[in-house]
Amino acid sequence: MGPIALVLVLIVLAWRWRLGRIVRERRPAWYWYLTGYPVAVVRVLASWRKVAQLNDLSVTHKPTRAVLGGLAVKGEALRPIAPRISFPRPMPNGLSVVVQLHPGQTPVPFLVAADALAHAWRMFAVRVTSPERGVVHLVATAADPLAAPGAAPGSSPLSLLAALVGLLENGRAWVMDFRRVAHWLIVGATRSGKSTLLARLITELAPQPVALIGIDCKGGMELGIFAPRLSALATNRREALAVLSALVVDMQDRMRTCRFAGARSIWDVPEEQRPIPVVLIVDEIAELFLTSGSKEEKAEAEQCSTYLLRIAQLGAALGLHLVIAGQRVGSDLGPGITALRAQLGGRVCHRVNDPGTAEMTLGDINKDAAIVAQSITPDEQGVAVTASDEGGWVRGRSHLTTVADAQQAAARYAGMTPHLPGLPRALEAIDGEEGAE
Repeated sequence: MGPIALVLVLIVLAWRWRLGRIVRERRPAWYWYLTGYPVAVVRVLASWRKVAQLNDLSVTHKPTRAVLGGLAVKGEALRPIAPRISFPRPMPNGLSVVVQLHPGQTPVPFLVAADALAHAWRMFAVRVTSPERGVVHLVATAADPLAAPGAAPGSSPLSLLAALVGLLENGRAWVMDFRRVAHWLIVGATRSGKSTLLARLITELAPQPVALIGIDCKGGMELGIFAPRLSALATNRREALAVLSALVVDMQDRMRTCRFAGARSIWDVPEEQRPIPVVLIVDEIAELFLTSGSKEEKAEAEQCSTYLLRIAQLGAALGLHLVIAGQRVGSDLGPGITALRAQLGGRVCHRVNDPGTAEMTLGDINKDAAIVAQSITPDEQGVAVTASDEGGWVRGRSHLTTVADAQQAAARYAGMTPHLPGLPRALEAIDGEEGAE
């Protein structure tokens, strides 16, 4: 062995046993680019043809059926041809491959083979998307980026009505921006992370000049911790009806303001005349819509549904935004829930107990997203699939926000709680009626 070869061997050994470990702990991205990525590229290129053949991703130019006498015989292709792939491009925590489909191929077999690809390439997961016809993108991640989400690199101060709530699987910050997507639907079973996401969202909006209103028909158990920062908090359906009625009246006032200013939205109105933005958070929508069957309760539920739908249809341009949350969302909550869902462009689905809720949340935007959401395990608390009206979807995990953190934020910014005309009077009227009864 020559001196140069010996030096190279010593460098490789030192990297493997000492230097590589230090770099991996302190600079995981560097370690991936220097070691993990080159090895992964070799695996992908060396195994692609075999993996494609084993998982029915290959095709043949010759027919697989033949007629022998009076029999039609079907067999396996002798020379299967795998789809052509691009050279794997590096990513901070993985790599991406572009697959050119053969005529007649669809992305469905690639979705089925995602786990097989991850095992063959020794990656954490492989996500399959098809941004255009005839092309499939395979994004392989080397490790779970949501295992311990921290602050996203390069995060900058956010604009009004934008909240940094967590980290996305692609390494970017998870931002819920109400100026871009006006209304959101958030679902998740018990202990799935839904309440943590709501707490994080409200905590991020608390220091902004925004009116926060809560409807929590579970007696205020979830949103009550934010009471000092909420302009109003409804804890039952009757109070919710009063709050929604007041917001509809306020919405009409905002329309008049825009009309007199010659503006199509409140953001075109001069700042000194602009109404304050409002974010209405409804926790456990089922408690608001379900009734015991009495005419009075049915009438209240239908009226609440009508008001929410009006706010969803007209509120975006008027600075009125909705966040609808619940453990489950289904047609059994009434016909109004389907119409309301259609107006909620932003979707977040945590682990759910029934496939119907995942389909109701994500199915009309992207079928693949609904399938991925149903694969979230109980151990992945805080992990969710988020999708917007743009048609894309990605897995994300919200930052942990404890009850103590939420209470501190509500107390710290209680002085910023705006007064909205009509809301306190509406709740006081309800309290007076209940006291008289």
